[in-house]
Amino acid sequence: MTEGHIKKMQAVLADPVQYSLPIGDELIGLNQFLGKTIKLSHTGEIHCSNCGKRTKKSYSQGFCYVCMTKLAQCDLCIMKPETCHYHLGTCREPSWGEQFCFQDHIVYLANSSGIKVGITRHTQVPTRWIDQGATQALPIFKVKTRLQSGMVEMALKKYVADKTNWRKMLQGQAEEKQMFVERDALLEQASEELTTLQNEHEEGQIELLPDAQVVNIHYPVLEYPLKVSSLNFDKTPEIEGQLLGIKGQYLIFDKGVLNLRKFTSYNLAFDG
Repeated sequence: MTEGHIKKMQAVLADPVQYSLPIGDELIGLNQFLGKTIKLSHTGEIHCSNCGKRTKKSYSQGFCYVCMTKLAQCDLCIMKPETCHYHLGTCREPSWGEQFCFQDHIVYLANSSGIKVGITRHTQVPTRWIDQGATQALPIFKVKTRLQSGMVEMALKKYVADKTNWRKMLQGQAEEKQMFVERDALLEQASEELTTLQNEHEEGQIELLPDAQVVNIHYPVLEYPLKVSSLNFDKTPEIEGQLLGIKGQYLIFDKGVLNLRKFTSYNLAFDG
């Protein structure tokens, strides 16, 4: 048995994706437990992943309330980058913003529960796609800042979804799409908005990636659920069952699915 506070699963692109769970000071490889019974038990403790203080509830995936209201990484602009307010001098943590938001970002198309547009820091490729449970992904643009990525995403999501239907994603493989065809059709639909954006920025700030290749992702899943039922440590402190698969940040059990990322900073005991 291993016990400690957990972080989101680490994933390595392979065939299939290789998953590990950080728990305390240990890193448990999860693929080896496919088809086997494992047990995860919440000990009742949650500690903020920033300040370390005990908290009754986890906010923004692992923080106490106070840190959630102070950290730049918990601000609304992280979810909606087009609302970045660094230029107004109101960034919660200017030094953090300079490090994380003023770096290259990728605007991409992904196929998880269907085609969607998304953004991520260039350093998070392909991790971001795996975390979303995408089976196909194709970079479209490279931009210089997070704000610019949000502006491009806003232009594109007029014509395509920007969210994943997580229940549908967990019920099977997404229908394979012709990603280049989807990209070209989207670029044509949004040509007016994209041209305006590119004219408003210096050359090279918003760069089309015409030679980007499709990334295909396969997940370690033995069996998908016919009906998706969520498991929750706040309601059921002890979760035990046969591990049938891992996709996105979800463990798929014979009795339901568990979003481990939701319980970041929970103190758990793992027995497998």
